[in-house]
Amino acid sequence: MGARSKQYNPADHEEAVYRRWEADGAFTANAASEKPPFAISMPPPNATGRLHIGHAARMTVQDVLIRAARMQGYEALWLPGTDHAAIATESVVIRRLQQEGITDPRQEFGREKLVTIIAQYVEDSRSIIKSQIRRIGASCDWSRERYTMEPAMNQVVRRMFSRMYRDGLIYRGMRIVNWDPVLQTTVSDDEVERVEEETPFYYFQYGPFVIGTARPETKFGDKYVVMHPDDERYSHYSHGDTFTAEWINGPVTATVIKDNAVDPTFGTGVMTITPWHDQIDFEIAERHGLDKEQIIGFDGKLLDIAGEFAGQTIAEARTKIVDKLKSKELLVRVDESYLHSKAVNSRGKGTIEPQIKLQWFIDVNKPAVSWPLNSNSAKSAQGGKKSLKEIMQQVVRDKEVRLLPDRYEKLYFHWVDNLRDWCISRQIWWGHRIPVWYRDDEIQVGEEPAGDGWEQDPDTLDTWFSSGLWTFSTLIDRRLTEDAALSLSELLKNSPDFQKFHPTAVLETAYDILFFWVARMIMMTVYATGQIPFKQVLLHGLITGSTGKKMSKSDPNSVIDPLAQIERHGADALRFGLIYQLNYGSQAVKFDEEAVTAARNFANKIWNIARLLDNLQPWPLKEGEGESATPTIADVWIADELARTAEQVTVDIKKFRLGDAAHTIHTFLWNQYADWYLEILKTGGSTATARRVFADTLALLHPFMPHLTELLWEDFRQDYSSGLRGGEAPVLLINAPWPEASVSADAAAAHRAMERFKDIITAVRSARTLFAIPPAETVRVHIPGSCPLPAAAAALGRAQIIEKAEDGMQPLPLNTGGIAMLAAPSLTAAARAAAAARLDAEAAALQERAGQIAVQLKRMRGKAPAGVISEKEQIAADAARRLEEIAASRRLLV
Repeated sequence: MGARSKQYNPADHEEAVYRRWEADGAFTANAASEKPPFAISMPPPNATGRLHIGHAARMTVQDVLIRAARMQGYEALWLPGTDHAAIATESVVIRRLQQEGITDPRQEFGREKLVTIIAQYVEDSRSIIKSQIRRIGASCDWSRERYTMEPAMNQVVRRMFSRMYRDGLIYRGMRIVNWDPVLQTTVSDDEVERVEEETPFYYFQYGPFVIGTARPETKFGDKYVVMHPDDERYSHYSHGDTFTAEWINGPVTATVIKDNAVDPTFGTGVMTITPWHDQIDFEIAERHGLDKEQIIGFDGKLLDIAGEFAGQTIAEARTKIVDKLKSKELLVRVDESYLHSKAVNSRGKGTIEPQIKLQWFIDVNKPAVSWPLNSNSAKSAQGGKKSLKEIMQQVVRDKEVRLLPDRYEKLYFHWVDNLRDWCISRQIWWGHRIPVWYRDDEIQVGEEPAGDGWEQDPDTLDTWFSSGLWTFSTLIDRRLTEDAALSLSELLKNSPDFQKFHPTAVLETAYDILFFWVARMIMMTVYATGQIPFKQVLLHGLITGSTGKKMSKSDPNSVIDPLAQIERHGADALRFGLIYQLNYGSQAVKFDEEAVTAARNFANKIWNIARLLDNLQPWPLKEGEGESATPTIADVWIADELARTAEQVTVDIKKFRLGDAAHTIHTFLWNQYADWYLEILKTGGSTATARRVFADTLALLHPFMPHLTELLWEDFRQDYSSGLRGGEAPVLLINAPWPEASVSADAAAAHRAMERFKDIITAVRSARTLFAIPPAETVRVHIPGSCPLPAAAAALGRAQIIEKAEDGMQPLPLNTGGIAMLAAPSLTAAARAAAAARLDAEAAALQERAGQIAVQLKRMRGKAPAGVISEKEQIAADAARRLEEIAASRRLLV
């Protein structure tokens, strides 16, 4: 390229570089390749709007991994896609239509038209999301882009449903579900959030017993009183005893039930049950064959059983019911400060009302899956089948799927061990419609039957059903799905992408969807394919705003727009700034724009290094002579530092410590290469080495800052030789081999000499600062023994190196041994006295501050959060370290 500007402007280059990659087909994987596979399935963002900074961080992590794998010789596939996000998308579109004046969009448009409107909204949103992913620089294979609601995916969903139905894993039954009266749909257990609220807890007289409840509105049909069989207080009551009790709407005949589910320590140890509206009560009723009666309708209002309260909402009726019971002298007491855990829908925050409803479920406990058991297990020799729950437990326990960091295994097992049958029905219109048709007593599953009179189930499938198939369904050949005669197994067998790239190498996602999605993918994939979906799951913490608050579409002010960051700083700066902040294993990372600003400055530093190398002429700069073939100490040192850096970065990427890798590259390029090596090179050395090291560093940095490194590669690719085996460097850096880490055993002497050199220069510079020696003033320095790179030492220290020490020179102890001596015209007795005064003043201030911190720590221990105490301890440690440095400097003053 032509002469470079003084400042790097990413807006001038980044989009053009991305277009060049796409035009070259650089992102497209080859299923016929003999290279080992490395595949990542992009967690599909919901098609409901724009991406936020958390998405940008996860996209960057995945892109770093896929670019590094591509350069390391893998056939790398990063498969992109979007999710139809059933409940979220439908509620967003309905809300928008209501804002436009359409009170009830369902009634106004009907199912077919409303679904068409939602589909168009999703298509528009997907276009925005894809453009955002491109701006981040994601090198995903757009030729393989998938969408969870595309026709081919629907065919896979239908086949999966049919197969699970035939195997007895999917069934239809009347069971208790989480019902959202606002959105008028069931939701999964994992989509229910618990919100603690202070509410009255009422104690009522119920025949001879006192019962407690926070929900008197559910008690109209209560006719069973339950107690623990071992509770001595009620040992004189037998299971099945009956009695008459005055109740809300008159006398009821109640039955005593003994069941281990009752906690004798809670309240009075006795409770009445409402099987239609409570999961535990439902399970008790199922065990004992008890009646179940609905009290609250699906609209959230009381039914006829409530008598005079029928038609009222819970909020309207609750206090009136309590007043009536009080008038009957059945109210015993009220605990006004009871902390109640209320269930709400994570989508929309509507209060969940448990209801018994005829729904479709997946049985997680039925042995139906063939899977190789651990060879050490007793069942291994017996063979047999396992349940979906057992599969989910085993593949993680046996490390076939590794959760990283491994602390998440405890949370995973807690969830799986307590997993109940999964309700997959949703009473919404947007989504994969349940592939079941009914005609009188007939039922047809999978494909629409011929003939008249058939009606399809009106419900749709839970979004996570189709998302749970993501890693393998996206690798099935679209064209094959059009052949209804092919089974799911045949689709997998005849799809080259599946055969090449499954199981995928790693899934990178946020830890908060470990249960929603990761666990379900394990369940569904092992059942469908006999393979794990991925070998490793990299769980990253949430990216939050500066306040630590989670970003949410429902709170636009909390969302940080990555495109706005890219406009200000560039995509590479955003990527590097995000990765630089990531600590492996952190549960949350507060986004700090200063890190992005620093990354932008780093990009400009790299740009200016290239400008310097463009203009740097070979040494020794004498006409008729070429550059010396003998490398200097600095040349040997920087080449070996590069090898060590490449080795460390390779290890860090393999271990997913990407933040550490970014730190390592930054330190090498800015501190070792620019601050030391290039400054030395200005006084002599190998420009060929300088260009080769820079070219290798561009390759190391490429996964993190792809646009800038690709742009510079054009002028430095001829200097690259790592891994080429004598061939030419590829035109595009994205296709270049990964730098080889070849640490030299002969570099030890060069390292020692460079440490000595840096020690000398650092000591001279520190003395200049301490004694306020003017920058333009040349100092005289005597070095004990020999001085490595004397010409460079003179230039970098703005010093004259002298062979013999002079009287009155200032001693400068060196960390590498010996004492250098320094003299300067301005280094007078007054200058020494001024330096001593400055040091004494700083020491006094630090000692005062250290004393204050010590008092604060004494007061805070055992009370303040550990993080606050740790921060204070770090301040105290830094102060102590600086005081030691001041003391050492003070002793030098003569």
